[in-house]
Amino acid sequence: MTTMNARPSSVQATALPARAGLGLKPAHFGEILATLPDLGFFEVHAENYMVPGGPFHHALTRIREHYPLSLHGVGLSIGGTGPLDDAHLERLAALLRRYEPQSFSEHLAWASHGGVFLYDLLPLPYTGETLRRVCEHVDAVQEHLGRRMLLENPATYVEFAASSWAEGDFIAEVVRRTGCGLLLDVNNLHVSCVNHGRDALACLDALPLDAVGEIHLAGFAMQQDAAGAPLLIDSHGAPVAQAVWALYDAALERVGAQPTLIERDNDIPPFAVLLAEAKLAERRLSALRTALPPELAA
Repeated sequence: MTTMNARPSSVQATALPARAGLGLKPAHFGEILATLPDLGFFEVHAENYMVPGGPFHHALTRIREHYPLSLHGVGLSIGGTGPLDDAHLERLAALLRRYEPQSFSEHLAWASHGGVFLYDLLPLPYTGETLRRVCEHVDAVQEHLGRRMLLENPATYVEFAASSWAEGDFIAEVVRRTGCGLLLDVNNLHVSCVNHGRDALACLDALPLDAVGEIHLAGFAMQQDAAGAPLLIDSHGAPVAQAVWALYDAALERVGAQPTLIERDNDIPPFAVLLAEAKLAERRLSALRTALPPELAA
């Protein structure tokens, strides 16, 4: 196992290492390339790189020489009512061919309608019709890309009265029918459970945990709804909260060591602050490898 003091030496693995990673931000390109910090991987948002060239590609090409890569999409609109955007899907395929990331993931959400991109990740009604459509979209994406994708559980603020499936059961059925994996976003799980008054551990156990291929951790903002109840917003603009760390510990007990991303997309602090937060996850992963039997610690 690579220690936190060693620099990465190879990116030839076919899967992300079960270590901590960070989202790659342009403000940190120079520092990363100058210092080559010890991290398990970097994650990039696919839509930020869907151009032929430019400084983003120049930096990512150099960083990819030293680190495994996770590619995270936000624009496929897997849950949308319309067909997939073939042009977007082909740009995504070209990006995957260019960088050969160890992981690709997308959201269980819809983000476009009638050809208009809405710049948000919106919730779905968990119905039989939605299930059929989501599975068709996941199948089409995996076939076009020639690889398994991970589907991320959403953060939600409202629910549909028409839903006939619980979220965990719905995601488990998508995984069963399509063979896709699960990107377990622990912050999203916490946010949704607080907003809807549910037990987070019970909702965690309802998910298809044997399909987890990556974990996300992030911060949230707290507001109040019209009734004065707490309303959590998946802001990606704050440190990981203690409640999310606790839920992460519970998840690791169930799924073993998994690649774990610290997400920060707003109010981005200096790189050293994010690196310190990644080390908190790394220490948990290292302790887990020591404590668990080999079949779970790998």
